[in-house]
Amino acid sequence: MMSTTTTQDNAVVLDGITKRFGPTTVLDDLSLHISAGELVSVLGPSGCGKTTAMRILAGFEKPTTGRVLVSGKDLTAVAPNRRDIGMVFQAYSLFPNLSVRQNVEYGLRVRRVRREARRRTAEELLEMCGLPQLADRYPHQLSGGQQQRVALARALAVQPSVLLLDEPLSALDAIVRHQIREEIRRLQQQLGITTMFVTHDQEEALAIADRVAVLNGGVIEQVDEPRTIYRRPATEFVAQFVGTVTRLGADPSFTRGALPVQGPAHGLDTLFVRPEDLTLSPAAEGTCTVVSQTFTGERTIVRASGDEGPELISSVSAAEAADLVPGTRVIPHVLDEPALRLPAAASAAERVPA
Repeated sequence: MMSTTTTQDNAVVLDGITKRFGPTTVLDDLSLHISAGELVSVLGPSGCGKTTAMRILAGFEKPTTGRVLVSGKDLTAVAPNRRDIGMVFQAYSLFPNLSVRQNVEYGLRVRRVRREARRRTAEELLEMCGLPQLADRYPHQLSGGQQQRVALARALAVQPSVLLLDEPLSALDAIVRHQIREEIRRLQQQLGITTMFVTHDQEEALAIADRVAVLNGGVIEQVDEPRTIYRRPATEFVAQFVGTVTRLGADPSFTRGALPVQGPAHGLDTLFVRPEDLTLSPAAEGTCTVVSQTFTGERTIVRASGDEGPELISSVSAAEAADLVPGTRVIPHVLDEPALRLPAAASAAERVPA
């Protein structure tokens, strides 16, 4: 039977990891703790070092400096096949000449587990992954979503202490991606397995994780629960990379309410305002003009532009959108504390965009 619990020993620690390739520093003194049974998403743009961090944890890369610890044991110099870590990749990497059942059993066969036990474990995992009827098919007979489920079942079959998922959903279409994401989360919680999930997809990271680590240029900018990452980003990069924001200049005394539209400038605080915290009220004396609407289903994204200020992005209901057709003059109102407020310590020209 597959174990449905994990010991408190299966914590992961990346301790002061620096990785250089020649003169290029890919990871710079990165430290990350993943508690036993926790799922942490490592989120960042292409080239930020997130896959390198995962490869170092898996043992496929050696850090220039720093340590890798699992269950309190230093694994920095331990070979990948001796780390008790399961991996699922973007490319499913299934063996084309093996059936679904044989693919799932593969790791157990390498470990010389008896045939009856291998079959029992494979059948249990295929049931958990919703694939019992496909056990005798081959990878080329499966859809992308089915192949990814098989890859997940294969990684879990050896009951690893840690599971690594490297962009596992990016090759799937939107509906299947959502389904597999829910499956991964359900299985991870059911089995209580310590998991690192690498992705560049913000929605994916926020939806699946207990905590999110936002990586930029080899440095972790923030590690927090998904809601905190979105509502209270710690840095300008996190505010702009995770979700959508309007970047405005405001007097240091401004809190909320109607706001004269102006861009960040010397002597002004810089506000990063989420679309749901910014409303646009039609008014003949409005200081902005609606430029466009984008219908997204439950909400409509309305973009407006100040006469001399930046673009404003507001998320409104269908009823509100009816009064905000392009060309409408509006007054912007900030409803809540901005996601991030940078004090007027430097001019916009002195700030380097993330």
